[in-house]
Amino acid sequence: MSDQAELPRWMDVALLPAVNLALALIVAGIVVALVGFQPAQVLALLVKGAFGSQAGVSYTLYYATTFVCTGLAVAVAYHGGLFNIGGEGQAIMGGLGAGLAALAWSSHLPAWAMLPLMVLAAAAFGAAWAAVPGALQAYRGSHVVITTIMFNFVASALLSYLLVNALKEPGNMTPESRAFADSAHMPGVHELLGALGIAWPHTPLNLTLLIAIAAAVAVWLVLWKSRGGYELRAVGFAPDAALYAGIRPRRLMVAAMAASGALAGLVGVNEIAGVHGRLLPDFVAGAGFAGIAVSLIGRSHPLGIVLASLLFGALYQGGSELAFEINGFSRDMVFMLQGLIVLFAGAMAQVAAPALARLWRAAGGGRPRGAQGPGHG
Repeated sequence: MSDQAELPRWMDVALLPAVNLALALIVAGIVVALVGFQPAQVLALLVKGAFGSQAGVSYTLYYATTFVCTGLAVAVAYHGGLFNIGGEGQAIMGGLGAGLAALAWSSHLPAWAMLPLMVLAAAAFGAAWAAVPGALQAYRGSHVVITTIMFNFVASALLSYLLVNALKEPGNMTPESRAFADSAHMPGVHELLGALGIAWPHTPLNLTLLIAIAAAVAVWLVLWKSRGGYELRAVGFAPDAALYAGIRPRRLMVAAMAASGALAGLVGVNEIAGVHGRLLPDFVAGAGFAGIAVSLIGRSHPLGIVLASLLFGALYQGGSELAFEINGFSRDMVFMLQGLIVLFAGAMAQVAAPALARLWRAAGGGRPRGAQGPGHG
């Protein structure tokens, strides 16, 4: 008889990631103590910096908005059996699409037309950039991990080339475009709340937050409540069986990668339209790679990704505050904590599973894999 047991869905999706997070925090606390800091003080200041003020909450949500987009981009491809690590390049291309639309039409169109156009352009550029590796995987067997990571470098080089040689603002020594017109500005949350009579600090948090929430809901509806989503998950789980059932896996692979790219491209809206108001290099700043960790921790489920994005947003914002509050505490320590979370949520995700399974069986909630009912004489 096998000593392993199937974990119920709620334990696999919710409890196991929580245990992995707790293990990561314990190990991080040990490391923090070894280098001379008090773990309890560090954790308290991190939480306070992320959630202890209106500004802290706003910055946390601003970072989380980006991570929701890149985490969903990884998750959609994953359910189709593809490992998309090209979110960085797809986000860059999304920003390029939004920026080109703003440079071309923001001086002529009102905000009610310009902002949807920028969202569509960002999604379209990201989708087109991701669809190429998807097609290469589906029709030529090129491994999507290799092609997507190479496309990251190509996207970065393309943006740099355009900013230096074609889009750079005349007279500006910095490789960035001219500022967009006001119609290309995504309203900030503080502006919306101010119009409602609620005082809120000026932060980068903008209404792309609502787009990210809508994207998470849409992904859940498509993947779990539609025929196409069922087919995509069938291809990811058992491609041969899906093909035998009449599902066309190649078409779904390309569609999944295109949808992933569109989601990652929305990062460009959050950054280019919501914060910077112009095209500039390095606006993604590693968010595409962080999306991989977000998706792993969130178990590739939209709700889990939203929660994991809040966690990483808190780490980014709280880590920045720690550097000011504690002398000698650098952001490298925050990166160490992020690395431990990725380690426990990814490579060591199942370490705690056997112990949880034994506890579940001891509580009468399940029985070992392969166990049979009572014999019949």
